[in-house]
Amino acid sequence: MNTRMRRAAVAVAATAMAASLAACGSAKEAGEKPKESGSAAAAGGAIKVGLLLPENQTARYEKFDKPLIEKKVAELTGGKGEVVYANAKQDATTQNSQVDTMITNKVNVLIVDAVDSKAIAGSIKKAKDAGIPVVSYDRLAEGPIDAYTSFDNEEVGKVQGKALLEALGDKAKDGQIVMMNGSVTDPNAALFKKGAHSVLDGKVTVGKEYDTKEWKPENANTNMAGAISALGKDKIVGVYSANDGMAGGIITALKAAGMTPLPPVTGQDAELAGVQRIVLGEQFMSVYKPYAPEAEAAAKMAVALAKGEKLDGVTTSKVDSPTTKGIASVLVPVVSLTKNNIKDTVIKDGVYTADEICTEKYAAACATLGLK
Repeated sequence: MNTRMRRAAVAVAATAMAASLAACGSAKEAGEKPKESGSAAAAGGAIKVGLLLPENQTARYEKFDKPLIEKKVAELTGGKGEVVYANAKQDATTQNSQVDTMITNKVNVLIVDAVDSKAIAGSIKKAKDAGIPVVSYDRLAEGPIDAYTSFDNEEVGKVQGKALLEALGDKAKDGQIVMMNGSVTDPNAALFKKGAHSVLDGKVTVGKEYDTKEWKPENANTNMAGAISALGKDKIVGVYSANDGMAGGIITALKAAGMTPLPPVTGQDAELAGVQRIVLGEQFMSVYKPYAPEAEAAAKMAVALAKGEKLDGVTTSKVDSPTTKGIASVLVPVVSLTKNNIKDTVIKDGVYTADEICTEKYAAACATLGLK
């Protein structure tokens, strides 16, 4: 009889008692594969980590986060760890269903980067009720999460705001800026905005400000076109963009309006296209967030929780969500990425090679910057 059939037989025979034992990982038959629980993992069983990422519009999730987490889980478990992956493609309802599937598949622990921090709360409670601890990844989800790792997101906004002021110099009061914030469903977007305003308020005039639906570049493009029409292209001296994807849509709108030279535009995530725009001088900066430390922290937390271990040796701080206080956390510092430190950041850290950045279109500009 295979493992699933034996589990079913035990569940029928022992009813609630067996379910209770399974939930805390203490029921086990001789010769049977350990049940998917922290206790089973602690006893040396294979660890199954559920990984739920929010979208694939931003290149980082598939290119960096997923493979980095998979690699670290494998390393921490001696190859016994399995990462079960799903991407919600920016749909909160889909992500809730994916949590249900992970519970059904009896993962030991969940790493969740929420599409919607509020909408995921009920599903996180379901996981907890099923005895599955939850690590909130990159975005601070509501509900009874056990641990959290991200960047200092308010600091991200401050870094962006400071860079924009640096780029504007004594022209900061010569016109107006446009602020293109992220999606209201992402709690990080509110922190980016708060940080940026703390630096920019009183030093620039915000002519138009948008919360961009689903972080989509095409929505940022539409918003920017509207801002240009409302304010006049000669009145816009800079653009705060919360990430690189939106910066691409914004710059397309600026070009379409015939704005030359382009005003400084901020970004975030150090996406390849964003770095290349920085090389060309079309985008002033991005925020480089070293994904490896964040992903590794999430993997360490997840494996420790799956084994029933404390997080004291992994986490470095505590944060509060609207629903949960004192969440054990790791916050990773960020770097302002400009044309002056591309070599010392994304190239040095192996995020991109010079050849990846400096394709034919960018070769001359790369040579000027000493990248080739």
